[in-house]
This record gives sequence, structure tokens and C-alpha cells, in this order.
Amino acid sequence: MPMQIGLDELLGMLVSRVEEIALDSDNQKSRFNIMFRMLYKKGLFNENDAIEAIREENKILLELGMIKAMPDEKTIKAAADNLMLWIKGDAKEIRRSLEELQKRIQEAQEKQNKPRIETAPAGVLTELDRIGANNSGKKLIY
Repeated sequence: MPMQIGLDELLGMLVSRVEEIALDSDNQKSRFNIMFRMLYKKGLFNENDAIEAIREENKILLELGMIKAMPDEKTIKAAADNLMLWIKGDAKEIRRSLEELQKRIQEAQEKQNKPRIETAPAGVLTELDRIGANNSGKKLIY
């Protein structure tokens, strides 16, 4: 016999599950940060190792078809720098980096909010031509 549940119950279960996943993700991120900080402080890897690991990861993603092209060296270096900021725990630089990112996101959103030129469907254009032809004997220019 099928079980029936209300939409509010279903949404409640889904929201609860999403919250669990978010908490688990944050917990895993904290664990990785702590482990990598310990390894870094022991001298087991450095910034060049991070660059090489990121390059290798992208090669694998490219071979699997998960990315279309290999990132350039500047992008790989930027990713390694960001990773090392977290590993080193440089809160001041992380804050500056996050503020810069927020500024770029805001600028991109402002560019998207500019007015757009919209096109009319073909039927509307035909109707405009018909109206223009009746009034002046000439076609409208768009």
C-alpha cells in the first residue's frame, strides 16, 4: 500500500537533508584544512608541490572529459596561491581576497543588469512590414 505524505513534509525532509550535507561538507573542509596545515608546517609539501598537484588534477579532468581545456599557468598559479592561503591560515590575506572576489561578482552583476536589445518574432516583423506598406508604400527598416 503506497504511503502518502504532504508536500510540507517532503520539503521539510529535503531541507533537512540539504542541511546535513552542508554541515558534513563544512566538517570535511575543516578536517582537510587542519591536516594540510599540519603537513605544511612539518615541511612535507610546499607551494611548488601545490602547483604541480593542481596541474596534475587538471590533466586528469581533461583526460576524463570533465573540462574542455587545460587552464593556463596563470590560472593554475592563482589556484595554488588561494589553496596555500588557506593552508597557511593567512586570515588577513584571505579576507582581502574574498573582498576582491565579492567586488568582481558585483561588477559582473551590474554588467548583466544593463538594458538589452530584444528582437521581435518573425510574425510581428511581417505585420509591421504590412502596416508600413499600407501607409507609405515602403518597407520599414529595423
